[in-house]
Amino acid sequence: MDFRRVKEYFSWLYYQYQIISCCAVLEPWERSMFNTILLTIFAMVVYTAYVFIPIHIRLAWEFFSKICGYHSTVSN
Repeated sequence: MDFRRVKEYFSWLYYQYQIISCCAVLEPWERSMFNTILLTIFAMVVYTAYVFIPIHIRLAWEFFSKICGYHSTVSN
């Protein structure tokens, strides 16, 4: 892909984001506030997933390994 086509694709994605989230009808200060809040929420979700999902996967693995009778030889 050439650079122009990639640029047009990202421009199209940004336009779709503005239309779907109704940012196109907001004033510039409202748009920046909306984008800041949305980015903050997204960052918090990513951080929470990064911190807590491995813990839940480990706990689920331990739970199901006890049910199935699989005993690991690795000690904690």
